Amino acid sequence: MGALRVGAVIAAAGFSRRMRGWGNKQLLPLGDRSVLAHTLQAFEDTPEIREIVIVVRGADKESYEEALSGPRSFSKASVLVEGGPRRQDSVRKGLEALSTSCEVVLVHDGARPLVTPELISRVAAAAAEWGAAVPALEVADTVKRVDEGRRITATVPREGLWLVQTPQGFRRGVLEEAFRAAAEQGLEVTDEAGLVEASGGQVRVIEGLADNFKITTPGDLAAAEGILAKRRAGGGSERPRAEHLGTGRQRTGCLGMRMRTGFGYDVHRLVPGCPLILGGETIPFPLGLEGHSDADVLIHAVMDALLGAAALGDIGLHFPDSDARWKDARSLDLLAGVAALVAGAGYEVANVDGVVVAQQPRLAPYRDRMAANIGRALGIPAGDVGVKATTTEGLGFTGAGEGIAAYAVCLLEGKPGI
Repeated sequence: MGALRVGAVIAAAGFSRRMRGWGNKQLLPLGDRSVLAHTLQAFEDTPEIREIVIVVRGADKESYEEALSGPRSFSKASVLVEGGPRRQDSVRKGLEALSTSCEVVLVHDGARPLVTPELISRVAAAAAEWGAAVPALEVADTVKRVDEGRRITATVPREGLWLVQTPQGFRRGVLEEAFRAAAEQGLEVTDEAGLVEASGGQVRVIEGLADNFKITTPGDLAAAEGILAKRRAGGGSERPRAEHLGTGRQRTGCLGMRMRTGFGYDVHRLVPGCPLILGGETIPFPLGLEGHSDADVLIHAVMDALLGAAALGDIGLHFPDSDARWKDARSLDLLAGVAALVAGAGYEVANVDGVVVAQQPRLAPYRDRMAANIGRALGIPAGDVGVKATTTEGLGFTGAGEGIAAYAVCLLEGKPGI
C-alpha cells in the first residue's frame, strides 16, 4: 500500500429503532466500555489509520463528546460531525471533514464493535490496490423471498451471494465521484459500495469476519458480550468462520477441562389470543403460552439449565417479570444474554438437550429449526443441540391441554481453575 494515508469515517448517526427502547446503541455499555469505544479502539490500534471522523446525530453530540473524553480518549478520533437525514448524507459529511491528505477512506458502522485491526488493515490494503473493497461472507443458508404476509414466494439461488460488512474501503477519488454521481442522479442506496456500483465503478470483495456483526437488537448486544468474554479469556480475536456459522468445531478433549452440568424446567399456561412460540419458532395453533416475555418454555428451560450449571442463579434473578424491559421480549434474545453471562464466568457451552411436554400440537416438523435457533443464540452448532417432544398420554395438565412444560440439561466446559 506504500505511504498512502488512510482515514476512517465512523457512521454513528442512526436511530437505534430496533433496540426496543434501550437507547442509542453506540453509547450502550459493552463490557467495561461503550459499543462505540470498542469500535474506535480497533481503529486506534490499526497502524495504517491516521485520523478518524465520527458522524453522530445532532441531538446526541454532547453525549458523544462526554463519552469520548476522559482517561480513555482516542488520539486519532479528533472530529465529531453532525450527520444528515440519510446514511449517505452522513457519510458524505464525514468524508468532507477528513483532511485532504487522506487518499484511502474506510467507512465503518459505529455499531460493529467486534471489528479487528487485522480486518481493517486488509480492507485498507485492498482498497488501495483495487480502488474499492468490502469485507463479506458467503451466504451459507438457503435464501427465501417472502411476501408481506410472511409467505414464501420463491427460493433464491445462493450461489454468488455474499453478506457485506464494514469497514468498506475506497480510494478517495472513487468515493467522491460516487457521491457526485449520486447527487446528480438522485440515487439512494444502503451502503457506500452501492454508490460506487451505481455510478459505474467496480468493488472488490475480500473475506470478512463472522464476529463482525452489527449490533441491532438487545440479543446482538448480549452475543457481543459473550464474544468479548471469550477474547479476554484468550480465545483470540479472529474466530474461524466455520465455527461461528455452526458448521463444526474442534475440541481438544476433556483432559484438564472443568465440566459442569445443569438442569432446567419451565411451564406456562395455554391461553387464547397469544402466539405459540417454542424454540424460537412460531407454531400455528389456536392457543399460545401466557407469560411476561414470549413465554417460550423450551428456551426458558435451557436458560435455567445454563445458569444453574454456571452457578449464576435463575431466570427470575436476571430477567424478572417485574422489569418492563422484558415485557414481550424474545426469549432467543434473553438466551443470548445468558450465553454472554456463561462465557463471562469462564465457560463454553458444549451441548444442550431439551424436551417439550405437550399433548398438542405435533412438534416434529419444527425440531430442526428449534435446534438451529438455539444453536445460533448460543454460538454452537445445531448438531450440539437436542430437541425432543413427548406427550403424557392425556394425563395431567399437559395431557388436558392446559399448558406446556419443558425440561433441559446442558454441559459446560471451563478451563482448569475457573
